[in-house]
Amino acid sequence: MREEDSTLKTLQEMAFNFNKNILVSHTGGQLSSDGGLTLCVELMAKFQFTNLADKLLRFNDQRRYCQHGNSSILKQLILQIIAGYSTDSAATFLEKEPLFKLLLDKPFLASQATISRFWQRFDEDSVSTLQTLNEALIDRARLLTNQTTTIIDIDSTHSDTYGKQEATNYNAHYGTEGYHPLLATDQDGNLLKAVLRPGNAYTSKDVKAFLTPLLKHYQTQLPTTDILVRGDSGFATPEVYDVCEAKDVFYIIRLKRNRKLQNLAEKFVKISDQTRWQEEETHYYSEIYQSASWPKPRQIYIKSTRVAGELIFSHEFIVTNLTNLTAETAFELYHKRGQMENYIKEAKTGFFFDKTDSSTFNANAARMMVSALAYNIVNFLKQLALTKHDSGLCVSTLRIRLFKVAARVVHTGRRIQLRLSSYHVYHRLFYQALQRIQAIE
Repeated sequence: MREEDSTLKTLQEMAFNFNKNILVSHTGGQLSSDGGLTLCVELMAKFQFTNLADKLLRFNDQRRYCQHGNSSILKQLILQIIAGYSTDSAATFLEKEPLFKLLLDKPFLASQATISRFWQRFDEDSVSTLQTLNEALIDRARLLTNQTTTIIDIDSTHSDTYGKQEATNYNAHYGTEGYHPLLATDQDGNLLKAVLRPGNAYTSKDVKAFLTPLLKHYQTQLPTTDILVRGDSGFATPEVYDVCEAKDVFYIIRLKRNRKLQNLAEKFVKISDQTRWQEEETHYYSEIYQSASWPKPRQIYIKSTRVAGELIFSHEFIVTNLTNLTAETAFELYHKRGQMENYIKEAKTGFFFDKTDSSTFNANAARMMVSALAYNIVNFLKQLALTKHDSGLCVSTLRIRLFKVAARVVHTGRRIQLRLSSYHVYHRLFYQALQRIQAIE
């Protein structure tokens, strides 16, 4: 036996030190560790994912013959991401994986090389069609959840880069090289839109071009529903106010502190001999205010807080066209946007939203949108198939409880049996989710 064969055999079969009688090897045959992905595919079928992708995606595809269509590769990538496979190279090991072949209805999966060529086919137009597909899927989800309100939270985040990626740049706020995506989510955590930008882009750069088609889409889809846009002080710009006011959309935006606002807030603060200095003190005020960059005055609300034991008040400011609220209610409504930070964190840590492995800008933008699609499909699953108690679970927990289930694909005559582990701890959760998905009309 050659030395390399001996080494291979040793790697394939080894004894454990805790019990020398137990041998371990990756020779178990046609087994899958991702049996629970069937739930995602069942939901995607309810949403007619493949038909939508075939209809909406556009590529400059010069191939005369191909074994893997673009929609099929997209579906494969989404399933890989949901399963937790972050790298394209995972396709090499999954190429003949029995469950993935079954779910994709293919004799073998697209290879890493095929996936690399898939990313290379993306230009600005084809990236935009991924957003169109994303909107179509969200529209179907909203119809099923009977949403009567629409809150759009806008924010930006950072995607680090580690090479010579196109349009990467230094971002002073984050102190590192990368990209600076602009995002929008709704009150259900759906990732409504994401646009990749160079790393040195200011927070609100291109926000008008970002918001305008988004607002138009949801006003068309939900003509009787009020829309509220929320953003932090990075979006305190007339561009945001103007586009919202032009489209009769509500907004509530945090203002950056400046001397004029500070002086205005200080006029409201009252300190007397009866002040209980060892107790925290909070006051709310409303005022009409006009910044030098605004063509007209607008409603602002002020929150003044004095920490227990301190003498000085700190002030927060928000601007809004919701003029019938109390100041306290306005701040409560604004602070709920903090949940968006959790949505962004989930997209990045759970779905590799900030992955920037490609050299070109458009390919990295496409990677970001594919991660957004994977994130939303799991979010739809949580909204439509899980109980209220389980709908708050992050994807890392869902992988353990639902997706990572040992499975064997068995062909018997004309039927195919998917035999999941008899010892799946969360099997009741699995079948509850499956029944709810199948009940969707």
